[in-house]
Amino acid sequence: MATTTELQPIDRLEEKVKQLVGMIESLRTDRTKALDASARLERNLDAATTRITELEAHTAEAATLREEREKIRHRVADMISHIDMLKL
Repeated sequence: MATTTELQPIDRLEEKVKQLVGMIESLRTDRTKALDASARLERNLDAATTRITELEAHTAEAATLREEREKIRHRVADMISHIDMLKL
């Protein structure tokens, strides 16, 4: 009976070690998943940042084209006004 009593602390220690090993494996799995998710989110962020930069460039180009269209519209209106003054 003394042997059984003496082994109880070792049995508890063994069980605690097994629990810790299981916990470490679980934490490693969680860490791997978190790193994968972080890498995926970083790629998504990079893609979104690139897209925003492209959209800003297109917006600036569209604004420039609108300004040029307005200038051309005014020039055409001036030409029509001059033609009208000639009464052809």
